[in-house]
Amino acid sequence: MADVPQAAPPSKYLKLTGQPLLYAISIFASLGVFLFGYDQGVMSGIITQPHFRNYFHTPTAFQTGTMVAVLEVGAFITSLAAGRVGDLIGRKGTLFIGAIVFTVGGAVQTGTTGYYVMIVGRIISGFGVGLLSTIVPIYQSEISPPDHRGALACMEFTGNIIGYSVSVWVGYFCSFIDSDLSWRIPLLLQCVIGAILAVGSLVMPESPRWLVDTDKDSQGMRVLADLHGGDPEDEIAIAEYKEIREKVDEERNSGEGRGYGVMWKKYRRRVILACSSQAFAQLNGINVISYYAPRVFEEAGWIGREAILMTGINSIIYVLSTLPPWVLVDRWGRRAILLSGAVIMALALGATGWWMYIDVPATPNAVVICVIIFNAAFGYSWGPIPWLYPPEIMPLTFRAKGVSLSTASNWFFNFVVGEATPILQEVIEWRLYPMHGFFCVCSFVLVYFMYPETKGVPLEEMDAVFGEEEYEEIMDNASESDTESLLTRVPAGYGAIYGPGSSRGLLTRTLSAKSGVQQLHSNGQQHGG
Repeated sequence: MADVPQAAPPSKYLKLTGQPLLYAISIFASLGVFLFGYDQGVMSGIITQPHFRNYFHTPTAFQTGTMVAVLEVGAFITSLAAGRVGDLIGRKGTLFIGAIVFTVGGAVQTGTTGYYVMIVGRIISGFGVGLLSTIVPIYQSEISPPDHRGALACMEFTGNIIGYSVSVWVGYFCSFIDSDLSWRIPLLLQCVIGAILAVGSLVMPESPRWLVDTDKDSQGMRVLADLHGGDPEDEIAIAEYKEIREKVDEERNSGEGRGYGVMWKKYRRRVILACSSQAFAQLNGINVISYYAPRVFEEAGWIGREAILMTGINSIIYVLSTLPPWVLVDRWGRRAILLSGAVIMALALGATGWWMYIDVPATPNAVVICVIIFNAAFGYSWGPIPWLYPPEIMPLTFRAKGVSLSTASNWFFNFVVGEATPILQEVIEWRLYPMHGFFCVCSFVLVYFMYPETKGVPLEEMDAVFGEEEYEEIMDNASESDTESLLTRVPAGYGAIYGPGSSRGLLTRTLSAKSGVQQLHSNGQQHGG
């Protein structure tokens, strides 16, 4: 059993403890995802503006797609590096560097003198986005209690979509300015937000799990104590510290190392699931709407500023759709939300393509309704969950590396979709939307057969969700007298796991068979057996 170190003295910066501290950290860290949400919206709002198009000499579809999507090139590069950076300098330090780099890139875009300077600025901002989009979900998951982890991650995603909505409306109001300021002002605002995040990150506490993993145990214990109310003798904080410390020691004593090769060999399935969740978040079609919503509405019959206005209205509903998961994600679980979202999105995209195909007077209004339904379904499901799921399922020693790969998958497919969409809108026209609807169907099948449930499972106990060996050993050695205590050790969140293997339901049934207690059998059925 790990010895408990004396907690470090309270930070001179921290005045909050317990839940107020937890929510304050979550809200402020959400500025990181607010930034790349803002970037998505700001580009969709300015690329159709006359002053923007005139300044860049009416860019072609390829040039427009490159200006939008090249940010993902930078994000892809640094998201791959963020795993090592996050392990070396910590979650807090990575957050600070990401905010600074994003701010510099925003300044270059704001002061651009031409197409290629804009491209450079977009790439630099992408470097910052890659760091932020990797480290913020990790940081969020590592400070969150199991029963609120999903809700806090969904609140973080709401921050992302608020950023998107704010930028769309800023772009709309700036479109009334009759000069290049109509597109330079929206780009400038992202620099201000990035600077605020950089300054604020200096007073945020470090992740307690990273501190313990780097043998800064007294500091880690201090942060855990603060998160649990400020008392270093708090039993829950002490128990959490011990669990983290023992998991770190277990990984070190295995002697397997912490490289990418070891991670792939030992946790291949987790890495594939983490990357696939982010890949399908893009293939399901969200950035066809997020980046090019005004163009989509123009295709449907809304012209000029009206198209931007429709995008703004859509963005408000998009924000509202991200609120229900705050409550549902830790009640329904991750699987139910992803599955239901995939169905609604597939239907909405199919209907969007059909209305564009028949091209009747009702098409403009019908397309707006379909896009709003699609955005709302995404905002409730495939928007937040792929940012929550990867840091949940990856173990501490490989969390930063695993999440960096999953985030790189996001930015790779983000780039592909962003680059290809303007061209596909011209080449295959209305067929683009049912094509992405097909990917929604594929994502449904993948989740149904492959994704285990993680609701309520502590991060240090996630191995039990994926490995049957531990359960088989427990079952083989369990005596009748052990049954009740063993059952209480299985987190309730294991209940809805798919398949015949590693679930609370299976363990419950097996232990029930050994003890003959019918009540335990009914509990197993209730929890997913």
